Amino acid sequence: MIDPSEGPVALTRQLCDIPSVSGDERAIADAVERLLAERAPHLSVHRDGDTIVARTELGRARRVAIAGHLDTVPINDNLPVRDIVDDVSGEAMIWGRGTVDMKAGVAVQLALAVELAEPAVDVTWIWYDHEEVSSALSGLGRAMRNAPELFEADFAILGEPTNGRIEGGCNGTLRARVHYAGKRAHSARAWMGVNAIHRAGAALSKLAAFEPARIVVDGLEYREGLNAVRIDGGVAGNVIPDDCSIEVNYRFAPSRTPEEAADVVRVFFDDADSVEIVDSAAGARPGLDAPLAQGFAAAVGGDPTAKLGWTDVSRFSALGIPAVNFGPGDPLLAHADDERVPVAQIDAGYAGLRAWLERGA
Repeated sequence: MIDPSEGPVALTRQLCDIPSVSGDERAIADAVERLLAERAPHLSVHRDGDTIVARTELGRARRVAIAGHLDTVPINDNLPVRDIVDDVSGEAMIWGRGTVDMKAGVAVQLALAVELAEPAVDVTWIWYDHEEVSSALSGLGRAMRNAPELFEADFAILGEPTNGRIEGGCNGTLRARVHYAGKRAHSARAWMGVNAIHRAGAALSKLAAFEPARIVVDGLEYREGLNAVRIDGGVAGNVIPDDCSIEVNYRFAPSRTPEEAADVVRVFFDDADSVEIVDSAAGARPGLDAPLAQGFAAAVGGDPTAKLGWTDVSRFSALGIPAVNFGPGDPLLAHADDERVPVAQIDAGYAGLRAWLERGA
């Protein structure tokens, strides 16, 4: 059972202590659905697998979608959560898996969903499964395909950890497999073959020397990255390898399309025998030129920055909905075994989002 009556900080602890590793979100989704049925009669609730969409239907002129994922990466002796005091800052914190990514953000959203029966804008609250795994499994993507009408909105907020500041848009991401061919031979007579691993060496040196581009998009600076993340090759300890493949990950600015990003990778590896695009996902422009985004930025304060990773704001952007990331927690601690979120950031995020929703966004 979860109970938001003691506020979003207590609710964060409760949510984190429900194990919800990707693929095992049923228990937490059941708890969220049960809470909404018992405490939020002002919301129409829809469920798609372990994704829950709860909407106000007040006939307001504008609608905001506010979303967060329910799953976490695997637990590593870091549940149940516990309260700690940071050794350096002296801040009160909640330590444990999911505190940063992103149960604190979910707690803020869930508390407000229950409490705000008549926000000044209509709100679509979304909690979804399978964010921490392949994008093909995304509960948000699945629900958007199954019932796109539930996701119509003028602006969207994703509660990913941002240290309580707005991060606009997100980088795109692409994975490619770069192949180098050779010719097998006995290693005692290496001159009779062509070593595919050696052929790939020049590409690895080129990658090591790569300087990431910094690209300004709508006033925010995005930093790109191109890195080898896996390498495969070799037949046996006495055989010259005839094949070597390097898997690379390209993080590209949202000013590029996935097709343009693929062209960048192909040109970079122009000496390869083939470049196979394994998967890709578009980025999202900052979205801060939308009137609702400007009002939100003014309400929560601080200077917006670029989201350098990929997040599900991209899915909203693909629907033509401007979207930003905003949530408690340091994104550098996401997935770390010592995840910990400042209590003050949870309270501040809750207060800022509540005030904005109550006064007319």
